[in-house]
Amino acid sequence: MTAFRSTKMWRTVAADVVAGVRYVSHNTLALLGLLAVTLVVFMAGKADWRHSMETRALGWLMERAAERTTASAAPESNDMLLAMAEPEAISRATALDPAELNRQQVALVNWISRRYSVAQEPVSRLVQESWSVGKKVGMEPTLILAVMAIESGFNPFAQSHVGAQGLMQVMTGIHHDKYELFGGRRAAFDPVTNLRVGVQVLQDCIRRAGSLEAGLKFYVGAANMATDGGYASKVLAEQAYLREVVAGRKVAFNAPLPQASAVLVEAPAAAVAVPHSAAVAPGVAASGPSNGLMPIPSAAPVAPAAASDPLPVMHRPEQVALAHG
Repeated sequence: MTAFRSTKMWRTVAADVVAGVRYVSHNTLALLGLLAVTLVVFMAGKADWRHSMETRALGWLMERAAERTTASAAPESNDMLLAMAEPEAISRATALDPAELNRQQVALVNWISRRYSVAQEPVSRLVQESWSVGKKVGMEPTLILAVMAIESGFNPFAQSHVGAQGLMQVMTGIHHDKYELFGGRRAAFDPVTNLRVGVQVLQDCIRRAGSLEAGLKFYVGAANMATDGGYASKVLAEQAYLREVVAGRKVAFNAPLPQASAVLVEAPAAAVAVPHSAAVAPGVAASGPSNGLMPIPSAAPVAPAAASDPLPVMHRPEQVALAHG
């Protein structure tokens, strides 16, 4: 009888212990679940924290993958790309998901991408920056994009024979002080930096000249010439197309730009370079009289392409004056 009571007592104790452990475990799991939900909600509102955690996790996974590859693979079959993996390289890319833009901006991205044969992601970043900078300085984003289109065809590495560089073809050597604010002259080849500096120079040109058309002539270096070779009209025509796209209207991807009228421009004392906006069309000889007058031929009305020599008219002396004025 005593043995039976003792056994019953131990069974009761064991049952109580199991029930206690189950109760504590249940509440602990509930608490952990609550903490996890709270953490997820908190992280959802902290994009920088989320990015940091994702970067760390990706870095850890890449390190583990590299270790496994090194341990299991023969030296001659090591994956060179994996050995050079750099998860932070994405931070150097000038690109943006078009899904982050509004409807009007997406329409511009699609049109520019088709017209100039450039990828949508980098164009999305430039469209976003044009909106941001344009709002700050009071300039239409479509004008900024039109200048980039005519100057470089959205080639961030374009360079003219007189030293204008990047998307907006700013004279890097002349405006080196502006680029110092972004780390130095090589920042001219960073698309976003070149856009910002170019907008500042363009704004100065418009303010000095007194109007948009005159400012564009000033910007291209033709303020003291009889013609800008059709540069301003091309920029404004391209801007008109971009405005139509923003308004939701259909514009052909190969819509032509205005022709450059054939006029004679008196060459100044300094050497004069034929502007890219009035470049000789295929099959047209670039010959002319040797009496100081330079003919500007008509350009064929075709869709624009990235200019091989984006810098028109002389050495952009107006930009020099702006830099030292």
